Amino acid sequence: MAPSPRTSSRQDATALPSMSSTFWAFMILASLLIAYCSQLAAGTCEIVTLDRDSSQPRRTIARQTARCACRKGQIAGTTRARPACVDARIIRTRQWCDMLPCLEGEGCELLANRSGWTCTRHGGRRKTTTVS
Repeated sequence: MAPSPRTSSRQDATALPSMSSTFWAFMILASLLIAYCSQLAAGTCEIVTLDRDSSQPRRTIARQTARCACRKGQIAGTTRARPACVDARIIRTRQWCDMLPCLEGEGCELLANRSGWTCTRHGGRRKTTTVS
């Protein structure tokens, strides 16, 4: 004897809430996992965007945006030409060369108005960074 349509629809109705709650539990778990994995470890930084403009001869203008998770007393800065968490005092006093922003073997000089720094290589190549 075949089940009546009435019993069959009742079974579907009880399966739907169970499936729905499983689906939502999975979605919540997935969103928590994504949120956890996208968090940075304390004291680290990552580059979010990097735009380069080489339209001018012998000159490249690069703009970089970084995301940092700095510890207390630190703020986003630059160490060895990479985003890094540095002592907040360096940023407040605008003593940019104290955060060691240049690569190994390059010299660091503050700009006259303290709006940034210049890294100079032995061959005379200069890389100027301004802070905005």
